[in-house]
Amino acid sequence: MGRQMISAGYPPIGLIGRQLFLTELPGRFLVKEKKMNLPNKLTVARVTAVPFFIAAYVTGHFMSAFILFAAASLTDTLDGRIARKYNLVTNFGKIMDPLADKILVYSAFCLMIGDSTMQAWMLIVILAREFAVGGMRTVAASEGIVIAAGMSGKVKTVLQMIAVPLLLLSRALTGNGLYEICHAAAMVFLWASLIMTVYSGIEYIAKNRNIFSI
Repeated sequence: MGRQMISAGYPPIGLIGRQLFLTELPGRFLVKEKKMNLPNKLTVARVTAVPFFIAAYVTGHFMSAFILFAAASLTDTLDGRIARKYNLVTNFGKIMDPLADKILVYSAFCLMIGDSTMQAWMLIVILAREFAVGGMRTVAASEGIVIAAGMSGKVKTVLQMIAVPLLLLSRALTGNGLYEICHAAAMVFLWASLIMTVYSGIEYIAKNRNIFSI
């Protein structure tokens, strides 16, 4: 087989080794093993941090939970910037980056409901918006229509990413003189994120109401 490929003008597989590229040969494919780029590694790291964040929270190590969440949130900022700056945008990143954000934030919200740091109805509102928007995007995608995320949705996510670490920090500062200030700031951002959740959901449905006629 190797001799046949050499005689046909193709390099032997031994020379290609593990760095193969997806190239169609007559009746065959050589599959390239691509390495995961840095932005995608940061996205995976964010998801990987979630179990450690949960463990820190449920064991009462709120400062550790705060640090883990803050570090994970930082990777969300870095992966997008690096991907765009160095043209490393991939389909994996497009799907996993927002999904990783939701896994991280909603894990925190679920934990906070468990100890009454936030109320359950707040998470219900957030999830209702996400399911509605996600459902509309799925219907649109089935018709080959791509609906880009709106600015209000991005603002909502930023507010959530600020509210959660502030809530975590306030838990870590319980009994400290800074608790009241930190908790008050956290609640301001939490309520702001809820308002933007409702607003962005309504805006999204209004702008894409033609989806309902598909």
